[in-house]
Amino acid sequence: MAKDQERQWVDILKRRLANTKKDDRSDEEKKAEETELFTKYYTEWKGGGNKDKSYKNIPRFYYRLPAEDEVLLQKLREESRAVFLQRKSRELLDNEELQNLWFLLDKHQVPPVSGEEAMISYEAYLQVGEKAGPKCQKFFTARVYSKLLHSDPYGRISIMQFFNYVMRKVWLHQTRIGLSLYDVAGQGHLRESDLENYILELIPTLPQLDGLEKSFYSFYVCTAVRKFFFFLDPLRTGKIKIQDILACSFLDDLLELRDEELSKESQESNWFSAPSALRVYGQYLNLDKDHNGMLSKEELSRYGTATLTSVFLDRVFQECLTYDGEMDYKTYLDFVLALENRKEPAALQYIFKLLDMDNQGYLNVFSLNYFFRAIQEQMKLHGQELVTFQDVKDEIFDMVKPKDPYKITLQDLVNSCQGDTVTSILIDLNGFWTYENREVLVSNDSDGSNTADLDDS
Repeated sequence: MAKDQERQWVDILKRRLANTKKDDRSDEEKKAEETELFTKYYTEWKGGGNKDKSYKNIPRFYYRLPAEDEVLLQKLREESRAVFLQRKSRELLDNEELQNLWFLLDKHQVPPVSGEEAMISYEAYLQVGEKAGPKCQKFFTARVYSKLLHSDPYGRISIMQFFNYVMRKVWLHQTRIGLSLYDVAGQGHLRESDLENYILELIPTLPQLDGLEKSFYSFYVCTAVRKFFFFLDPLRTGKIKIQDILACSFLDDLLELRDEELSKESQESNWFSAPSALRVYGQYLNLDKDHNGMLSKEELSRYGTATLTSVFLDRVFQECLTYDGEMDYKTYLDFVLALENRKEPAALQYIFKLLDMDNQGYLNVFSLNYFFRAIQEQMKLHGQELVTFQDVKDEIFDMVKPKDPYKITLQDLVNSCQGDTVTSILIDLNGFWTYENREVLVSNDSDGSNTADLDDS
């Protein structure tokens, strides 16, 4: 029985093998078929099957700039950018539309008045948005309303705050478009020459600069541009982003000169004002004793209170751009901006580079001692009682509290908020004297008495 069943299975297998066609394909052909079937079923599983969905459908993300000899392409690019910027400019609210918006807001104010502020509710806010026109729609959203909503018990916002918000947005877009017109490369940044052209053409629109002689325009433009590049281009790439210009306060300071009644104090504190620019340029001319338009180390040593150490001035002339060992006006402006703004990270970076003699990225005890010895030498010349380096070194490390107890990095100086004091101690005898006598100075100030500077003592 078992043998009959076995024989039966053998016959069945023989018949099936006989009916099966012999596969004469090579291994490569079989693998190709497997790959084709896999691709087919995988594509169907992904919901595709369309062969057009390939690398050809990846959005283009790089556009080559026209070369200098491709004049037609350059002209086409310039014209298309001009048309684009004009279209964006037309999308902004003009003076008449802003005035109409103010009338609508004032008409829909909701009592009671909060202090002296007219208020508006969310319902009235939406009504104004419907009547104000399509250009205003982006300002009348729940998000904008919630940003301006503070502590009003009735859930209202200030009409003046909202209108100022709209004005600020319009001004930012106008300024962005205005700056973009000077962006010759069309890459969202301005080179020095681009920003110079912008400021030069801006001068006639600023009443506070009416008194400037045209012969001084080039020096004024250089003075103004250097502040932008000193603080916004720390890596010295020669270009700054338009977004960075808009985000900082420098442009506000520059456009503040449109105010015909700007106070004397505001003018003196504004780097871009005519008195400030003339002050800086006048100092430069006074230092230039040989009238060759450049400053030597000896001439620069009389800067300020004439108490900068010779060691520090040596480093200035080693690291900064000079011409036959002398400093031009542009380099002098960087020097002034650094010393007048020692609390700012960009200024600290400038001075730190000079203190870091071996370009190690940190200051150690040797570096501090090297610069402080020059302070001690000046103290001897002035007949002052010497202060030991050990005491000063301990005070510096206590002030900075660096991560590494033996090294002070630039970031340590910035984080400590004591960078201006530390650098003054190391490079300027007057700065060191002020620090050493800080308690006496505070006491004298509280008594209403004046304390003379070191060079007057």
